[in-house]
Amino acid sequence: MNEISAGVVIFRENSKLLFLLLYYPSGHWDFVKGKIEENENTLQTVARETKEETGITDLNFVDGFEESIEYDFQYAGELIHKKVIFFLAKTSIEKIKISHEHLDYVWLEFEDALEKTTYQNARSVLSRANQLLIERL
Repeated sequence: MNEISAGVVIFRENSKLLFLLLYYPSGHWDFVKGKIEENENTLQTVARETKEETGITDLNFVDGFEESIEYDFQYAGELIHKKVIFFLAKTSIEKIKISHEHLDYVWLEFEDALEKTTYQNARSVLSRANQLLIERL
């Protein structure tokens, strides 16, 4: 079975760039992401999932950033192949309201966020997002 989701690396600027990580009940730190629903495009999914998972509605997408990761996992005894398409977006919101899908959240500078992010493929997405922001700022 194949599944496609969309996600977003959310950042804000204080005096430094800070990245948002969410803590999932399964014990990992990662970004906002979710399944693409019928009649949605990827950016609509990201906007909906961000609002549902964090309450953030203020997202300004960074042009030129779209990264995909793929992985397999087991669900109800079935092997699922998942592709997640990530975007990069800036927000001015600092305090968020996490949904029941998460246990905590944190805003971190790049190096700390890289260290805290659980999975290598997510760290790669974060690194590419940070590199693009460095080049543009």
